[in-house]
Amino acid sequence: MASDEAALATSPTPVPAPAPAAVDVVAPSKYSSRVVLRTVLERSDGGLGLVGERLVVGGWVKSSKEERKEVPAPVPGPAPPAQFKVGGAEHKDVSCVELFQTRIPLFKSIMKVFGGGSHPIRHRIEAGPTKPEPSPPPPPPSITFLQINDGSCVASLLVEVDDSLASPSLLLPTGTCVLVEGTLTRQETPGKHTIGLTAEKILHIGTVDHDSYVLSRKRLPLDALRNSLQFRPRTTTVASIMHIRNALTFATHTFFHDNGFLHVQVPIITSTDAEGSSQKFHVVVLSRKTVSQKDQTVMKESTGASVEAIKAAAREKSKLVEELRRTDSNKEALVAALQDLKKTDELASHVEAKEKLKPGAPMKAEEMKFSEDFFPRETYLTVSGRLHLESYACALGQVYSFGPRFRADRTESHKLAAEMGMVEVEIAFSELEDVMECADNFFKFSCKWILDNCAEDMKFIAKRIDKASMDRLQSVLSKPFVKITYREAVEALKKAPDNKEMKIEGGAALTAEHLSHLADETYKGPVIVYNYPKEAVPFYVRQNDDGETAAAFEMFLPKVGKFLTGSQSEERIDLLSKRMKERGVPQEQYEWYLDLRRHGTVKHSGFSVHFDLMVLFATGLTDVREVIPFPRSFRQANC
Repeated sequence: MASDEAALATSPTPVPAPAPAAVDVVAPSKYSSRVVLRTVLERSDGGLGLVGERLVVGGWVKSSKEERKEVPAPVPGPAPPAQFKVGGAEHKDVSCVELFQTRIPLFKSIMKVFGGGSHPIRHRIEAGPTKPEPSPPPPPPSITFLQINDGSCVASLLVEVDDSLASPSLLLPTGTCVLVEGTLTRQETPGKHTIGLTAEKILHIGTVDHDSYVLSRKRLPLDALRNSLQFRPRTTTVASIMHIRNALTFATHTFFHDNGFLHVQVPIITSTDAEGSSQKFHVVVLSRKTVSQKDQTVMKESTGASVEAIKAAAREKSKLVEELRRTDSNKEALVAALQDLKKTDELASHVEAKEKLKPGAPMKAEEMKFSEDFFPRETYLTVSGRLHLESYACALGQVYSFGPRFRADRTESHKLAAEMGMVEVEIAFSELEDVMECADNFFKFSCKWILDNCAEDMKFIAKRIDKASMDRLQSVLSKPFVKITYREAVEALKKAPDNKEMKIEGGAALTAEHLSHLADETYKGPVIVYNYPKEAVPFYVRQNDDGETAAAFEMFLPKVGKFLTGSQSEERIDLLSKRMKERGVPQEQYEWYLDLRRHGTVKHSGFSVHFDLMVLFATGLTDVREVIPFPRSFRQANC
C-alpha cells in the first residue's frame, strides 16, 4: 500500500485538455431562414469575426456592377520544326516522304513537257469545300457585384455572384430582390466594405422592370417619392427616418410604462369636439343615392327656411371666431365676435323650437339623415382624446393614449397633415406645474433614447439631411428649458426687429412666426409658454385666479414650432358650465363630461404631443409628410 501511495505521489498531475475555442456565429431570424444584415454589419468588428461562416441573406439591390474574369493565357503547344539553309534559302527540317510529296507537282510538269505516258493528263479544278460562318465567341465569364440592403440598417452587404449561378442581366437592375446562400469573406481591396459574401447558391430572384421602376432613377427628391409611397421605404433616407420613428414609438411606451402610466385606447369615432374646431371629418354611412324621392322633396322644402339661414350665418361667424383666434387680432375683437356668435346660436334655437311646434312641420334634412344613418347623431373622426382620457384618469390615476388624430384642415402647411399621430396624457391629482415637468421629462427622455439607440441612422441623417441634427438633440439634454408666461412672451416679441409678422397685441394667439422667432432667435432652444389668456384656450381649461388667464401651456421647438400643448382641466362644474355657455358649446352632448365634476371631482392635468413633429425635430426635415409612412393631406391620398 505504501508503494502505491508513493507511486501516486510521484506521478505527474494530469493536465486538463484545453476547452475548444468559442465559435463566433450569428443566428438566423426567428421567423425566417435568413440572417438579418444588422446582426452582421453593426457588430463592433464590422463582421470580421464571422469570416468563413456560411449564411443565408436576403435584400434588395441598391447598386451593382459586372466585372469580367481574367481569361488565363493559352498553354504553349509543341515547338515548330527546325529550319536550315540550302544555297542561301531557308528550309524546314522535314522527312523524305514530306519532301517527295511537295515535289510531285514538279514531276508531273516534266512528264507533260516530254510527252511521257500514253494518256494525256486530265486537269480538274475543283472548288474547295465551303467553310461555315464562324460563330461569335462566347462572352468571357464574369462576376456580378451587388450591394444589397434588407432595411434593418444603413449599411449594405457586398455580394459576389458568379455568372454560372445566375445571369447578370437578372441581378443588375436596382431594386432586384435576392435571397442568397454563401460564405462570408474578408475584402482585401481597401474600400468601404470590410467583408463580403461569396454566393454559392441563389435561392430567389425577384426581377425588376428597369424602365418602369421609379427607384431606377438616382437621388429622387423626397417630395417626388410621395407619388410612390409603396416604394419609398426602400430608399436609405426614408428607411432611417422610419428607424428613428420606431425608436421614438418604443421610447414613448417605455417612458410611460416606467413611470406607472396605463395605456388607454381612446375612440377614433366620437360625437364630441374636444377643441371646438369646425374642421372635422364627419362619419356618414348613407350616400346621397340612398335617399328616397320623398326624402329629397322634404329636403328641398326645408332649404331656405329661416332657421337654415340663421344657422348658415352662425357658421360664418364661427369661422370668423376661429380666424381671430389664429391671427394676431386684439382681444376686444375676439370677445365681440364670440358674443355675436352666441346671440346668433340662441336665435337659431328659438326659431327652430317654434317651427317644431307647427302641425305637419317637415322633418329637417339633418334629422332625416342621422335617424337613418349608422349612428343616430352627428359623429366625427376624433381631433383629440383628452376629454375621454379624463374619465379614466379620474379612476386609474395616470393614463396615456397613442394613436391617430384627424383634422379636415385645407391649409397648406409643412407642419400639418389630415392624419397625424398624437401622444395624449392625463394625470389625476396634478396641477399645471406637475404636468409641465412631465412633458419636459418625456421629451428629454425621447431625445436621449434616439442618441443611444439610433447612432448609425443619426450619422446618416447628419451626413445627408441636417449636419446639426445630433447637436440639436444633445442641446436639449444639456440645458434646462426656458419657461416664460404669455405676457413675458409678448414683451420678448415686442423687442424683435421691426417686422409686421412680429407685431402682437396682448390677448391674441401666438402665430407660427411668433413661435419660430421665440425658439430660433430669442432663446435658441425649446421654450415653454404658459398662462395664456382664457379666450385663446379651449373651454375645458381651468381659469386662473386672476380671472383673465387660464392654466394652459405650449412647448415650441427650433425648426418645428409648436409641437406640444397642455393644460390643467377645469374641475369646478359651475365655472365649466359658464364657459360652455359663453362658447356656445351644446351642453347636452357633454353631460357625461360634466358628470365627472358632479361625482368625485378632482384636479387633473394633461398634455398632447404631435408625435410626427417630434420625428421632424429629430431628423431636421422641414415637411411633416416626409416622416409619416402614408401621409394624407388636402387632395392627397395616393394609396
